[in-house]
Amino acid sequence: MTDHETNKPAEVQVAPHRPDTPSYEEVLFYERKPAGFWVRFWAYLIDLLVIAGLTSILVKPVFALLGLETSGIPWYAPYAVLSAVVFYGYFVLMTKFFRQTVGKMIMGIRVVSLKSDNLSWTTLLFREWIGRFLSVTIWPLYWIVGFTPLKQGIHDYIADTTVVHEESFRKNKLVQKKRPDGSGLHETRAF
Repeated sequence: MTDHETNKPAEVQVAPHRPDTPSYEEVLFYERKPAGFWVRFWAYLIDLLVIAGLTSILVKPVFALLGLETSGIPWYAPYAVLSAVVFYGYFVLMTKFFRQTVGKMIMGIRVVSLKSDNLSWTTLLFREWIGRFLSVTIWPLYWIVGFTPLKQGIHDYIADTTVVHEESFRKNKLVQKKRPDGSGLHETRAF
């Protein structure tokens, strides 16, 4: 005989299976690619040409018929005020009804809200009136479009919007909790 203990099977500690422990999976999804500084800049220049044309067609003839001055006038003169109404009205109305201006249409970009599916009047007024006034008045505020992750300017931050390409997408990864087999309707916990 040997001095070994009896030949009992060794007990192995096995961690119990915990079905409550969530496992994670990587999910790929596609989202519209944000429009960068240069494409937005060229769209804005096109819009300025359209606005100059609208002002020349709608406002200048009225002042010419009345014999009023249209050049070299202060910012508070009637011609300057009406030109500003055309400028801001163009951006507000085009963005509200088409989600893009003529320049954005040509460049293939559009404005989207980060909070909802549609653009409310409040969002538009903040973005296109107050935000655009700040961006036009203080140029470096518009330049930050090139340095933010969603390519947003100050006017976009104010209104929680961004400008995206219509036909260009980027692939992103998201890590989320794995759903159990089945419909997932049997889960009773919120998280």
